[in-house]
Amino acid sequence: MQQKYKPLFETFTFPNGVDIKNRLVLAPMTHYSSNEDGTISEEELAYIKVRSKDFGTIITACANVTENGKAFYGQPGIFSDEMLPGLKKLAKTIQNEGAKANIQIHHGGFQCPPELVPNRDVVSASSTKEGVRSLQHDEIKEIIKAFGDATKRAIDAGFDGVEIHGANGYLIQQFYSPHSNIREDQWGGTNENRMRFPLEIVDTCQEIIEKYANKPFILGYRFSPEEPSTPGLTMTETFALVDALANKPLDYLHISLAEALSAPHRGAAQTNLSRVELIRDVINERVPLIAVGSINTPDQALEVREKNIPLIAFGRELLIAPRWGQLVMNDQLEEIEYILQLKEKDKYQLPENLWKKIENREGWVPFER
Repeated sequence: MQQKYKPLFETFTFPNGVDIKNRLVLAPMTHYSSNEDGTISEEELAYIKVRSKDFGTIITACANVTENGKAFYGQPGIFSDEMLPGLKKLAKTIQNEGAKANIQIHHGGFQCPPELVPNRDVVSASSTKEGVRSLQHDEIKEIIKAFGDATKRAIDAGFDGVEIHGANGYLIQQFYSPHSNIREDQWGGTNENRMRFPLEIVDTCQEIIEKYANKPFILGYRFSPEEPSTPGLTMTETFALVDALANKPLDYLHISLAEALSAPHRGAAQTNLSRVELIRDVINERVPLIAVGSINTPDQALEVREKNIPLIAFGRELLIAPRWGQLVMNDQLEEIEYILQLKEKDKYQLPENLWKKIENREGWVPFER
């Protein structure tokens, strides 16, 4: 390995004492390949196995914590103990390759297709979209508890941690956003009230960990920093949320970005810093930060790492080059692929439904026919 890339492969210790072998993280990517009932399929085990060999931390595709939180066809579930046998296989498959296994827990809110939701009863913070019902207070408390129940299942399944999915416009973000939350009760209105839902989920998950985990268990939180809508989340609201989260006993925060070093749009003072650097400064070393977003080459990863970002996540590049880490370590940089070759389908070990998505969404994952 070239000396300059060694910072990507240094060991790291989370605040709770869990050690990982390097700074590389597999980002949670939807693979559309779980069984129809939400149980884990053999296809996704094969997909995750090869991508767990070289990275220190693997974050699995988001798993819905309630039946009415399912946002994708082929999404894994974690809302029932019936999922445990498959979840145990998933955790063990990752760990057998030397990586830590974190499962992302999630509720889709108004992004759930009605046909995937019992009785087509799609819910959110507010009924701001046609066909979407505003959650009642008791239902909100039930969903918060469901995140805790999902954390207990992750512990029982042998995972090393959970990542709370508060990003990408799903239910947790829907509660914090002034665009999608127009409530006037304790769950809406002020910034503090809109923040109540995500913070109570963090507290509930942490309580479950303290009660049931018999070894250090990782708790992470993923967030999106800005929304294009007005009203909507700007860096101002995100700074407030991040500050509150950084005071919680989290083991990392994970910023969801399309471009890791992209500039802020709204709510930040005039600055030459990227959004991830601004968030880093707000955190002020209280909790580790994971950055993600179009990081493909070793030099791109190194550039982010050199911004004093401790952990670097890879998404679509790992679909194309599942052994990216090994190639960097072996100084085989010329063998790293950045474009999927459709005629060489078998070598990528991608689930069939994910392969079809790639073919049908030109521009999402670069490919040549």
